[in-house]
Amino acid sequence: GLCLLILRLFIGVHVFLVSCALPDSVLRRFIVRVMCSVLGLFVRQSDPRLRDVNVRVYIANHVTQFDHNVINLLTSCNTPALNGAPGFICWSRGFMELGVTGSRAELVDSLKVYSSHRGNPPLLLFPEEAATNGRAGLLRFSSWPFSILDVVQPVALQVQRPLITVSVADSSWITELLWTFFVPFTVYQVRWMPSVPRRAEELSEDFALRVQELLAMELGVVSTRLTAADKTEHMKRLRHTSLLPFAPGSQPLAARPRMPSSLTGVAPEDVRITAMARRVKEVLPHVPLEVIRIDLAQTNCVDTTIANLLEGRVPFFPESKEAGTDLPAPSTSQAGAASGIQGSVAVPSSKPATKQFAKSPVERHLSLQERKRALYDYARR
Repeated sequence: GLCLLILRLFIGVHVFLVSCALPDSVLRRFIVRVMCSVLGLFVRQSDPRLRDVNVRVYIANHVTQFDHNVINLLTSCNTPALNGAPGFICWSRGFMELGVTGSRAELVDSLKVYSSHRGNPPLLLFPEEAATNGRAGLLRFSSWPFSILDVVQPVALQVQRPLITVSVADSSWITELLWTFFVPFTVYQVRWMPSVPRRAEELSEDFALRVQELLAMELGVVSTRLTAADKTEHMKRLRHTSLLPFAPGSQPLAARPRMPSSLTGVAPEDVRITAMARRVKEVLPHVPLEVIRIDLAQTNCVDTTIANLLEGRVPFFPESKEAGTDLPAPSTSQAGAASGIQGSVAVPSSKPATKQFAKSPVERHLSLQERKRALYDYARR
């Protein structure tokens, strides 16, 4: 792999220079496609006669950072640069710069003007706005690409690669390029689908949903309602969790709290449940410990148990004032609901506190992180 990577880096420079020197034509696409096969990029297309020469907008699913370059090897098309600063890097990656930095409405107006000139190549747009591995489902399509023209042509794209995952979330295009050079080959399968016109009085959102369903059926995946913003938020949470110095499961052995002497001789499973129950008890001191242990034995997860207790999926009676002296007194309506309905959950305190101040800084940090996570979950609900 390293030998291929070093060799293909030199060949890739020649491919870039040839693609820049030659004008856009069938000859240029053929030469660059042959040279890309040396780089391990093989492009296949099924039913090329289905490609409608009159369609001005192509809609494709997004799998890798080089989808627009691959489809450009088959037909002339342009993809506008939506993210990233304009300049040499944007141009060298094959994006089209429109000079629009405002809202999406201004972008749509600029693309409408571009499409009105018949001499310009068609537009290739990715309504998912974020790359996925293409194996599970499609992200929700944005509606703005379907506001440009009333006829679009879907393009189903599938990518296969041995040994290494095709697309990794939150990886840069440079990383993807290096892995492409490292593996023996990467196969792009392009399937042209019949063009889809807009129905009478059909909104852009409904048009986008209909094309998304057609592409999902062609690819054999599900059509989800998750957006690119949901993926970005998910990656932020993963990065935040991995960066916590005392995140559960990531602390070093030397920093783990010692096992109390009273637990010597107890089964390891009971010790683990007891430790997890203590962490839940620190976050929710008004919940009986036995209820926490029973739910932990089923969920085997501190966060899930806290969520079950906060959302009322686990019935319990709050402990007396001695068990949680820092809890605020419930209101009359809350007290009546708690006494009349079994399984009602008291409103969690805005300042969940433990019975005593932990001696170890590791335990104090873990308690702080768990309480912060519980408050975040409660605020989101």
